[in-house]
Amino acid sequence: MRSTLNRAVVFALYQLTLFAGILLLPLALAMRKVGFTLPAHRAVSRINDKYEELDKRTA
Repeated sequence: MRSTLNRAVVFALYQLTLFAGILLLPLALAMRKVGFTLPAHRAVSRINDKYEELDKRTA
């Protein structure tokens, strides 16, 4: 039960980081033009790795 809850929470966080990345895309493109990059890809990558790790453990 707990592993299912953990997996659901991590999946929800993954979906939220993807949604935030999509919403921040216009800002990221504008910031890139001035030479600054937003590290949103790192957050998505970390959450994705954590979800895959939990998925392998519970499968």
